[in-house]
Amino acid sequence: MPAVLQQVKQALANLRPDEVRTQVDRPVHVGLVAASQESLGAMESFFAPPDLSPKRRAEAVRMLVRGGSADCDILIYENSLLRPSKTFSFDPESPEDCVRKIVLRREDLMLPLARRLAPFRKAAAHHIIRAVAKENALFALATALPDVVPGLSIPWAVGEFGSDAAFLTMNQIRMAFLLAAASDRPIGYREQKSEIASIVAGAFGWRALARELVGKVPFGGGLIPKAAIAWAGTFAVGLSFERLYRLGYGFTRAERKAVYEDAYEHGRQIAGMLLEGLRHRRAS
Repeated sequence: MPAVLQQVKQALANLRPDEVRTQVDRPVHVGLVAASQESLGAMESFFAPPDLSPKRRAEAVRMLVRGGSADCDILIYENSLLRPSKTFSFDPESPEDCVRKIVLRREDLMLPLARRLAPFRKAAAHHIIRAVAKENALFALATALPDVVPGLSIPWAVGEFGSDAAFLTMNQIRMAFLLAAASDRPIGYREQKSEIASIVAGAFGWRALARELVGKVPFGGGLIPKAAIAWAGTFAVGLSFERLYRLGYGFTRAERKAVYEDAYEHGRQIAGMLLEGLRHRRAS
């Protein structure tokens, strides 16, 4: 345990919460284009809901540019209008579709959009959670693959990360910073000390369980459960933090267990696809 703690401490030196703060404070302007003033007002009310506090709504409205302009980072057109390429369509019957597409295609703007425009928060949080869970599952596979597929070299899977536990812990803390940023919450080691403590405590349980599974299944068959644990553990932690930042409380122990079990089954599928992709790269 002391060795792993030291590795975690060294891995955390790679994290820069100030970089996340800089990213989330980036100024962004969103142009809204509609066929009528009534439609334009409805679009504006979706992105800057009237039930926000006056301060928060004023901040959101300042990001929105009625009619759009050449200086806008994103242009959103009402779906009844013809629109140029690289712009987004807004359907008043399913406005969340527009939000999800923007998060997927403009990941560089995801954090400042989510911080100031509440409708982006859920989509941004789930995008962050899935992305980090996938990274952790891939890392869990990659660190063991040279033993299973001789000759496969993945330089980023070694180096300053002395163990899977160190990398997964670092990446989950990075996820906590990103989720706090997307949720308009304070970001940093001191500001998120409770979340960080829970992540570090959970790292040892993951490490023990993953080693036990891999050791019991010969010829690399334990890789899928190991990566599935990495996926499921990260996914459950992320969802709990998302609810903590949104509602003020995370999952109970029973809820966390249920979420983990569901995520583990999905994680097995994800791990299988990742492993097949890595082996295909090795064979090509």
